[in-house]
Amino acid sequence: MILQKVFQQSAIKTGLESETKEELFEELVDVLARNWTAAAPFPRKSILEALIKREAKMSTGISKGIALPHATVEGLDAIAGVLGISSKGIDYDSLDGHPVYLVFMVLTPPKDAELHLQTLQNLAALIEDRDTVSRLAAVASPAEAFAIVKDFERDVAM
Repeated sequence: MILQKVFQQSAIKTGLESETKEELFEELVDVLARNWTAAAPFPRKSILEALIKREAKMSTGISKGIALPHATVEGLDAIAGVLGISSKGIDYDSLDGHPVYLVFMVLTPPKDAELHLQTLQNLAALIEDRDTVSRLAAVASPAEAFAIVKDFERDVAM
């Protein structure tokens, strides 16, 4: 049940306001910062730098209106994620040239490389399920989105 651990209801934002990838990263990191409970200071600068560095290699806007920004970040003690949903679309420099509507940001500490890969594998399975993707894109609240993620994981028994 990795996805529901990473994308908890408090880490889901519907109605994204961002219009560009850079604004999006800031908006998603703001969601993460609001949920920060670790004793250490929130590593905002490290997170943004890691995301930008990863994007410089190749866009994580993979297609079908979906982006998977992900990075390994010093200063994190556990995996963290934010699911963002946009109704208007975000200019993301996606591989297919289309805007993105669903964004799954995944951040892990360097010690959790295996969990990082497993999370991306589970997200790949979710993204292949067009019904789940369509349902997520149409939600009006974080509670609805979280219920869809939970249902998906239950149904595929990840």
